[in-house]
Amino acid sequence: MRLGQKSIDRRTVLAGLAGAAVAGPALAQAPGHEHHGGMYESLKQPGRLGLPPETATQHVTDSPARKAASPGRWMPKAPLPIPRSEMAWATVRDGRMHLLGGYGEQRVDRNYHHIYDPKSDKWLEGPPLPLGANHVGVCVVEGRLYALGGFVEQNRKPHDQCFVLDPGATEWRKIASLPRPCGAMGTTNDNGTLHIIGGAIGDTFADKKSVDWHYAYDAKADKWEPRRPMPLGRDHTGIVTANGLIHLIGGRVDSFHTNSNLHHVYDLKADKWEARRPFPTARSGHGAVLVRGKIFCMGGEGTDRVYGQNEAYDIASDTWEAYAPMMTPRHGLGAVAIDDTIYVAGGGPVMGGGIQSAINEAFTLG
Repeated sequence: MRLGQKSIDRRTVLAGLAGAAVAGPALAQAPGHEHHGGMYESLKQPGRLGLPPETATQHVTDSPARKAASPGRWMPKAPLPIPRSEMAWATVRDGRMHLLGGYGEQRVDRNYHHIYDPKSDKWLEGPPLPLGANHVGVCVVEGRLYALGGFVEQNRKPHDQCFVLDPGATEWRKIASLPRPCGAMGTTNDNGTLHIIGGAIGDTFADKKSVDWHYAYDAKADKWEPRRPMPLGRDHTGIVTANGLIHLIGGRVDSFHTNSNLHHVYDLKADKWEARRPFPTARSGHGAVLVRGKIFCMGGEGTDRVYGQNEAYDIASDTWEAYAPMMTPRHGLGAVAIDDTIYVAGGGPVMGGGIQSAINEAFTLG
């Protein structure tokens, strides 16, 4: 693991993160949640629920970053057909959001494929995944929708199967398997090349750990090629490609009890990693999207915390600002940007994977 010529001391990183957790941000005082009735469901038993009572102590929205002059605003949108969480982070194809796999209806290996059309504010059904899983890597490259790896049990036991949905196709096509089984990877498209970075392995909670793996997929040869590993193994990260650099933000080191505030960029041409301004709120399972030259990161979880912070990184100035927090803090969600509007669907409203939500909310700078 390298950052320039300096190695990172894992214990030092984790010690610094623990201090942030002890301080603890203030609890969120959420506005009216009239749209929350029957929007939640338990992983243990069927039946719709209201806003879980645990949110009163777990939801937080205070950010240490300076406040943006124009904070933007959130608004409710058409909810998911069913409550879901721990799906692929979401991606965009043809102006629509695609959500794949995840937890739902008392199982953790769903093959769901829901598509949100922002123009009609409606959800559609897409071709289901050939193999149901949670924490699936998802990305669109040259119009092709990819589904990569994931866990077949609750946040553990990864598989190596990969599939692609070609433009106009109604069935998924199998492609080269991952070099090694993995889930909760950062997945992005860098100038037509598909990258998977980091992730987690382990068949049980006891042996679950983060990895620093980095592979690129050659679609013409149908094979995976190794690239320089990330500086510190993490999973459940935020990932965005901008101006020829892949930004990898936050995430967890083996567990959400040891979340990271690290922010690195990978230069494809130089095949090297460099540090950028750290993430103001260390967290994992958050969304990350690019809007107007800024990387917005929202949601996530930590120890007894579900974050509603909406913090944006200005690429040009290497600074962070705090924008209007989410109406409903969640983690393990799907987040995308379409025409400068951010859509955040599903996710868990309380720590862990015990409760799923159908909540869908949108953020705009106005």
